Amino acid sequence: MKMISWNVNGIRACLEKGFMDFFKSADADFFAVQETKMQEGQRDLEVEGYYRFMSSAEKKGYSGTLIYTKHKPLNVVYGIHGLYNDEGRVITLEYDKFFFVNAYVPNSKEELARLDYRMVYEDNLRNYLCELNEKKVVIYCGDLNVAHERIDLKNPDANTRNPGFSNEEREKMTMLLDAGFTDTFRYLYPQEIQYSWWSYRFNSRMKNIGWRIDYFIVSKALNNRIIDAKIHSNVYGSDHCPVELDINLD
Repeated sequence: MKMISWNVNGIRACLEKGFMDFFKSADADFFAVQETKMQEGQRDLEVEGYYRFMSSAEKKGYSGTLIYTKHKPLNVVYGIHGLYNDEGRVITLEYDKFFFVNAYVPNSKEELARLDYRMVYEDNLRNYLCELNEKKVVIYCGDLNVAHERIDLKNPDANTRNPGFSNEEREKMTMLLDAGFTDTFRYLYPQEIQYSWWSYRFNSRMKNIGWRIDYFIVSKALNNRIIDAKIHSNVYGSDHCPVELDINLD
């Protein structure tokens, strides 16, 4: 089964920059989108052959998540026990054998101004994923807004207290993985240096001064079913690039 996750930094803008070209060529079973920055009805987002599930922020032009899938779910849940729907942060699809969770994790903002909010979110999210994992295996993807290890960004020393690489954010990722989950890309490629996000400033993408902050995280019980994990750094249209998980769920 092929799964794609992509922070598009505005779905309407990305549609003008080749989103559908990649979407069609990928032909994924699941295509998760973050930072849609739009409300329902602002643009027709239906795609033939796919079910579509969308969660929008109350604030226009902000946050938002979206899932396209070829597979009809048993159940769809928005948010985490009713939380975070005001920012359209989380969508969960339930299937016979697994849960598929798409999330756009809050950015801690400059000077870590929103770090406290982020820490509570991380605890709620981890507890939620653990609850799901007790029922059936979980595939969790999205822009998780953290470079977990030093290898996951170009300049770790210069970013130690910056949002996305603070000790607090990295520790929350460690806690999630220790709770029974696997970072699929790092599991397969422990020494590989690839990034999924580049600042628009300073020609960062051309110079490959980037961060790996987009992930597919799975229950450890699925480790032997992971076929491949990819980062499509040659795909443009956003300051992020798509990431992919190929996995056997038969």
